[in-house]
Amino acid sequence: MIKKIPKEVIEVLKKLEKAGFKAYIVGGCVRDLFMDREPKDWDVATNAKPVEIQKFFPDSFYENDFGTVGIKTEKFIKNGNPDRDHDVVEATTFRVESEYSDRRRPDEVKFAKTLEEDLERRDFTINAMALKLTTHNLKLKTQKTKSKKSYELQDTSYEIIDPFEGQKDLKDKIIRAVGIADERFNEDALRMMRAVRFFSELNFVIEKKTKEAIKKNAKNLKFVSLERIKDELARIILSDNPARNATPARNDQSGKLHSTMLAGVATSGEHSVAGGPSEGIEVFHETGLLEYILPELEKGVGVKQNRHHIYTIYQHSVLSLKHCPSKKLEVRLAALLHDIAKPQTKRGEGEFATFYNHDHMGARIVEKILTRLRFSSEIIKKVKLLVDQHMFYYNPEEVGESSVRRLIQKVGLENMKDLIDLRISDRLGSGVLKAKPYKLRHLEYVIEKVSRDAVSVKMLKINGNDLIKELKITPGPKIGAILDVLLAEVIEDASKNNKKALLERAEVLEKENFEKLRQMAKVKIEEKKEEEDKKIKSKYWVK
Repeated sequence: MIKKIPKEVIEVLKKLEKAGFKAYIVGGCVRDLFMDREPKDWDVATNAKPVEIQKFFPDSFYENDFGTVGIKTEKFIKNGNPDRDHDVVEATTFRVESEYSDRRRPDEVKFAKTLEEDLERRDFTINAMALKLTTHNLKLKTQKTKSKKSYELQDTSYEIIDPFEGQKDLKDKIIRAVGIADERFNEDALRMMRAVRFFSELNFVIEKKTKEAIKKNAKNLKFVSLERIKDELARIILSDNPARNATPARNDQSGKLHSTMLAGVATSGEHSVAGGPSEGIEVFHETGLLEYILPELEKGVGVKQNRHHIYTIYQHSVLSLKHCPSKKLEVRLAALLHDIAKPQTKRGEGEFATFYNHDHMGARIVEKILTRLRFSSEIIKKVKLLVDQHMFYYNPEEVGESSVRRLIQKVGLENMKDLIDLRISDRLGSGVLKAKPYKLRHLEYVIEKVSRDAVSVKMLKINGNDLIKELKITPGPKIGAILDVLLAEVIEDASKNNKKALLERAEVLEKENFEKLRQMAKVKIEEKKEEEDKKIKSKYWVK
């Protein structure tokens, strides 16, 4: 049962109906309402023409050739566009469409007379439903947690218009094209990627004839702009499917996985089995779409690795994405593409094959791929960095703190967690049973140890210049000794860390012998260092 509709949407419907027009809530927001999901956008279909819609909504805009008017409202959409001070309800005139010679947009848009004609042109049955609200039979209620208002709905408050059995497909979790699938994808090739996106995001399956039509029309994806392809790909990569994408507990002291599910997309009867982002990539491969999105990834299909890997390059890449512990787009892209250069760098066959410099060459290839797909320069830079550094070496017995400092300097402290998440993805994508072995936990310990100055004069509210200027102390090693003593005392009592108190105490200490000052500071500082080190080691279960 649909429970509530935001008042901003109801007000649009009411105004159109009061003017004598028909108005319905349509499309993906209806689907989301049935699934008890919060819609990210709201669409209204009406028999009012764009010029008539604008007449009743002066604060609106009409910037397209498809009969869609954007009606500005107060902000009410959760996680709406943060860059604007309003939200938008889109009202579109009933329409039918002509030929799609460019496989993306109709050559001509003609306005229709009925809602049923309008629904016939939509992509999937789950998106071809409409709600007719009885606007006079609605009860307005203010939500307790927010200063937002919505209308509570009763069973008698709305009528469902569902000519293509979208409710049934929602219940059965099926993605099915409206009418003849081949025609829908021939009209708009981007719909094929949308089908895969719904597969990944909703945990639905793609109906057999719909999937066959994707295979038949895959080549038409070349007519779609790279920006639109990038947008759909990003949403697939970021999709989350905890029911099938079982992520291991990363901080288990043993480092062992709680789930070792490594299966890719399977088939069951007439439908492909649903999954998350990695399974979405598999459907791209299975249907032929991958060739037009990430042809570089296709090069790893069937290419065996060496004794350290039980999977082919392509399988390993997909599984690395599947088990990526991060929700960041950059890290997930890096997980999928970190071995992208292995086919080109492979030397030899069998268990002793090598892939020298695949990390550095891969970084260059990744930069070209993401630039081609119109990703932002920030994302390109981050993914390139992670791929370039993903082969970092660390062994507690061989690599000291200075080497870790150099790694931090190269990668950036802010990127170290992402690099470790990529290493975890790489490991799990190789079929190993430990998400985070002792070596990786020890590295995390050292990173935290060397990156936080647990005992440093930098934490004091005064510095050497203050002692020179305020107390006229002669520059020299005694200033450092005084600051060390002040630090030791602040470690004991943080309330002493204010400029006035520290200067007063420094004036007293300046009269002490230099060697005595050094000894006063040494004991307390060393004790604090040892105490902090124990805390950090305990955090990562290292000795």
